[in-house]
Amino acid sequence: MPQRTLHSFQNALVRPPGASFVDAIANVPQPIDAQLARRQHAEYVDALHEAGVAVEILEADERFPDSCFMQDPAMIVDGIAILNRMGAASRVGETEAVAEILRARFETCALTPPATLEGGDVLNVGETLFVGETERTNAHGIAQLRAILEPRGVLVKAIPVREFLHLLTVVTYIGNNLVVVHQDFAEHPNLKEFARVIVPREEAYCANTLGIGKYVIVPAGFPKTLERLRAEGFEVLQVPMSEFYKADGGVSCLSLIW
Repeated sequence: MPQRTLHSFQNALVRPPGASFVDAIANVPQPIDAQLARRQHAEYVDALHEAGVAVEILEADERFPDSCFMQDPAMIVDGIAILNRMGAASRVGETEAVAEILRARFETCALTPPATLEGGDVLNVGETLFVGETERTNAHGIAQLRAILEPRGVLVKAIPVREFLHLLTVVTYIGNNLVVVHQDFAEHPNLKEFARVIVPREEAYCANTLGIGKYVIVPAGFPKTLERLRAEGFEVLQVPMSEFYKADGGVSCLSLIW
């Protein structure tokens, strides 16, 4: 059953974008301003602090242009650090770049070939993980995740997602049995148990949010979704995300949070 409480997080690891962020993967490449991205990242960190999260800031890693998207290479579930296998070849080394930090703090489990799984495909609602099967996350990755977590009482349910980069591109969970969901995904049968804040098509980028207790972090500039979230009783923290949008990343992507 979905978790009917606030989505509570206390800690986050973040990594600012480096100069190499200009070479980040993008479905539709656009010029990225790396300095502006770093300023926007700092505002994102400020929002995490305002939401009560203790934030540890790692150094930028110029080897991996996309390494600011900390959600993808690993995740913390039920007190275990899952070391993912990235679906994009240029990002494979990002997992090991964070693995040592996680091994020092958590029991860890690493996915193995031929599995691929990125954290952006994992919708965590408490006792259930919905995992998008996408170009970045395959059936082997989902099966390995299930083998790790289901003996611990965490269900893993696969959702085929073909039209979007990641599952969290179109739906995010913010607590209180609420999902924020792109209007074109809102009637998905796996979401029928949830109340929904529906994001209109013209504000599609705002379907990716980060719920932390009474707060929701959202990209700035999407007034319809903003008002719908406020109507649900949440305090909304807007952050500028133009440069991360150009690299197909959203607000949940920028932190490894637990």
